[in-house]
Amino acid sequence: MYQAERQELIARAVRDAGRVSVRELAEQFDITTETVRRDLQALEEGGALRRVHGGAIAASRASLVERAVDERLTQRGDEKARIAARALAAIPADFDGSVLIDAGTTTGALVQPLAERLLGRRVEIVTNAVAHAMALAGRDGIGLTVLGGRVRTVTGAAVGIDTVRAIDERRPDIAFIGANGLSADFGLSTPDADEAAVKRAMVRSARRVVALIDASKFGDESLQRFADLSDIDVLVTDEEPGPELADALARHDVEVWAGSADEGERA
Repeated sequence: MYQAERQELIARAVRDAGRVSVRELAEQFDITTETVRRDLQALEEGGALRRVHGGAIAASRASLVERAVDERLTQRGDEKARIAARALAAIPADFDGSVLIDAGTTTGALVQPLAERLLGRRVEIVTNAVAHAMALAGRDGIGLTVLGGRVRTVTGAAVGIDTVRAIDERRPDIAFIGANGLSADFGLSTPDADEAAVKRAMVRSARRVVALIDASKFGDESLQRFADLSDIDVLVTDEEPGPELADALARHDVEVWAGSADEGERA
């Protein structure tokens, strides 16, 4: 096989899988690990991927990559809807209390069904997301608190020291948290330091932390870690995690709710 053809196949494998290892590529193409590393270096220089320890990841999964909220709204809509439906199980039937909702499109999919579930209850919803607040404003029977701060254009989230301080002064019963990356070694992460500080405060303040993360983010590691696996109580997702992540979640006693609400299964 010609070098150019092999590198094209490697680039395609990274695009499809999101991450590849040097060892796996060496076995697949029957070449030395040194040859694989040279191929990866050439592909990285061409912008096709990013090299990481032991292999490479897709360029779109680099630690500072952050898609705008408008772009993310058009992606994985069905998966986010299934996650939202499954996450409703975190709200007890007789729930009267406070809920903190993080900014993001996956948590955003939860806003409408959550508001319907909480109709007629004595509930306070707290959020730092402009879009979530707009969707909830004016609903009868639901108290709404919008956390102030500097609003990031890319996510529509209020961030900054005032936002963190406001969260620290609260003790919500349940926090629904999103993330850009989830890995066995690095935990939950996001690219922006200010947003990470807000998410970290949410995790720290809540009595119960429910992370809503779709499977496309498994194995991703953004620049800023804001929570260890041990900091979350439940992971709600659309697919069962792979063996490495599943083992790590089990070690930290994290419940995993995967699939649709009517499946009724918890791994």
